[in-house]
Amino acid sequence: MTDGDFRERFLEGDALGTWVSIGHPAIVEAAARAGFDFVLIDGEHTEMSLETVADLARAAAAAPGELAVIVRPAWNDPVRIKRILDIGVDGIMVPMIDTPDAAEELVRATRYPPDGDRGVASGRAAGYGQNFVDYVAEGHRSLLTIAQIETPTGVEHAAEIAATDGIDALFVGPADLSASLGVFAEWNAPELDEAMADVIDAGAAADAPVGTLTVRESDVADRVERGFDYQITGKDMTTLIETGERIRETYEGSVSSRE
Repeated sequence: MTDGDFRERFLEGDALGTWVSIGHPAIVEAAARAGFDFVLIDGEHTEMSLETVADLARAAAAAPGELAVIVRPAWNDPVRIKRILDIGVDGIMVPMIDTPDAAEELVRATRYPPDGDRGVASGRAAGYGQNFVDYVAEGHRSLLTIAQIETPTGVEHAAEIAATDGIDALFVGPADLSASLGVFAEWNAPELDEAMADVIDAGAAADAPVGTLTVRESDVADRVERGFDYQITGKDMTTLIETGERIRETYEGSVSSRE
């Protein structure tokens, strides 16, 4: 886990992440060398096991600089969440948080009794027992807890979700939100624009930063102009494929012009 500086910068909207779906430590090391502030490790739509997530967290800790780790579990499931948190990560981002009740369940899954339901253990997060008492008493409260807004219901309740004690930030999942609005992959659809703006306004009212995923570099400035506080930019697999396509096209064009 990184120190408190990352949490402070993140909450001020001054943090840039990148999306990790390839479960190899070299990807995390590359993100650190590129200068990202954090990686988002996707445990919802990838084959990654808990052991792989732990390996990636260790790679981040060993990489140059201070690279924070935020993990997305498959669901708002307290069992999945506690096992991830015991690894020792900097935050968790949970999909499909649609209501204040769901937001409260998420917070309770991250907190120890009497404030929550997280089972007490002395794993890596607690220094394998060396920091056990301090971590259980206070240290675990530094975890970033991010709620994903991905449906019209989530947008409707975004202000209440953002105001839930223990929710630190919101995240707009653009693919799921566009699909749930009936405008899948229509990134400039008015319905999607309006929903995003509503979530941004809800976060601002609660002083909670709002972020989104920006797969391509060309869209980064637009998301800044829309008012998003932080971004997760680039997806490892997409970057590899699209960079490879550009290299291939350049090569084929060069060969064709020589003939």
